[in-house]
Formats: sequence, structure tokens, C-alpha cells
Amino acid sequence: MTPSWLLPAFVLVLGYLLGSIPFGLILTRATGAGDLRQIGSGNIGATNVLRTGRKGLAAATLLLDLFKGAAAVLIGGSLVDGGGAMAGAMAFIGHCYPVWLRFAGGKGVATMMGVVTALFWPAGCIFAAVWLAALFGTKWSSVGGMAAAVSAPIAMTAFGRGDLVPVALALALIVLWRHRANIARLARGEEPKIGKARSGAIQSGPAANDPAGE
Repeated sequence: MTPSWLLPAFVLVLGYLLGSIPFGLILTRATGAGDLRQIGSGNIGATNVLRTGRKGLAAATLLLDLFKGAAAVLIGGSLVDGGGAMAGAMAFIGHCYPVWLRFAGGKGVATMMGVVTALFWPAGCIFAAVWLAALFGTKWSSVGGMAAAVSAPIAMTAFGRGDLVPVALALALIVLWRHRANIARLARGEEPKIGKARSGAIQSGPAANDPAGE
């Protein structure tokens, strides 16, 4: 007889493994753009891929990171009642803390958007709208990502999806934590805006002065 905990455990592990796929690192290596961990901030997300000067790679990374979050929700939800939120949260954790990269991953904004959209698409639309509005309104990538993350639990609450508020709130808090260095630079007035990184598109080493959100 199969233990009752086995399938939920499988969903959690599957979600984590999906989320931990470092698409940014894979794409940059495969196309000869270098080791993403030695460029710009050293993060594996789309914003750092953009620092290679490859806009197409950055767009592909963004879409794939979004897709893996959504895929985890859809697969988890099809296997276990309530498994969508579980698998989606674990995919987000996997992106931020991938075991393959010694738990040094991205900041999770794109993956969170995929999770939120798959869980409740109206909140996903608000997430995207807030992300773009804050990004282009302030020219700070970090502000766009943080504002979008915070909008998710607010949108869930406004639409009466109280069942999804805890997971959305938890992911938003992790996004803010992952941006703590950006928050400190914003407070000091030292956060560079889009297109104004201190040393151009490509910087060597995981910079302590990560100028953006991913």
C-alpha cells in the first residue's frame, strides 16, 4: 500500500527540481556568452543575462523562468489536491536556492510571476502590470520586481482568494529579503538605474554592487 505522504512529497521535490533549473546559466554557457556567475551581479536571472548584451537570451531566460513556475503549479495541481500552491512555492525556492549552485540562485521575480499566474491569472495580470509600470516608471529593475511581488498578495486579497494569500505573501517576503542589498542602496541613493550600470553591460565577478533585480 502506497503511503499517503508519498505523492505530496513527490510534488514538493518535483516543484523544487523544476524551479532549480538555472536556465540563465545554461543559455549563456550554451551560446558562448560566458559563465553567468562571473558576470554582473552573479545572479542567474534575466536581468543579469541582459548584462551580457544578449537581449534575446535575456528574454528567453525570463520566459523559461516564468514557465517553470507555472509548470510546477499545473503539474502539482494535477497530482494532489492543493498541490499547485505547494509545487509552485517549491519551484520558487528552487530558483532562489538551487542545490546545484550551492544555493546561490536568482531573486525569484519571474518565477513568482509564473506561479502567481498559474494559481490565479487575474493576479498574474496585475503582477505583470505593476512590474512593468514600476520598472519603466522608476528605471530601477529592483523596484519593479519588489513592487510586483508585493502586489500579488494584495491582488489575491482584493479578488477574494484568501486561500492563496499565505503563499503569495510568503513568496513576496522572500523576494524582498533577496533584494535587501538593493533596498540598502536605494536608501543611500546609490542604486543604478537601467542602462547605467557602473562598468557597462559585462562586469567580472559576482559584484557586491549588484545594480538590479535578478
